[in-house]
Amino acid sequence: MAKLERELVGDFDQLLQRLEKGILQSSLSASLEEESDFYGEGSRCSVRVFERYSFSGSNRLSLTLVLFQSGDVIRLSACSTGGSEGVFFKFNTWGEAAFLSTLEELL
Repeated sequence: MAKLERELVGDFDQLLQRLEKGILQSSLSASLEEESDFYGEGSRCSVRVFERYSFSGSNRLSLTLVLFQSGDVIRLSACSTGGSEGVFFKFNTWGEAAFLSTLEELL
């Protein structure tokens, strides 16, 4: 599993839209599998789960993106997983890092 965390400032909706669009356009096999949004008490949280096919691992990968805003700061947490061939140990995790690097380039 690969993880990326950042603190950002800006327009929440524009950031979410840019990240969604960029991830989906990064691969022909990328898809938005699920989404959830929460609002309350001056805070908001958006969760997005993406999948794509990994040629290096010959399987599918997932990327979970969470944006949380309270006040002016937007906190981003993203985790990618999948792409491993091992039963007890993880092998071939390149796809996870590559999927996450797609998000990092969009920031």
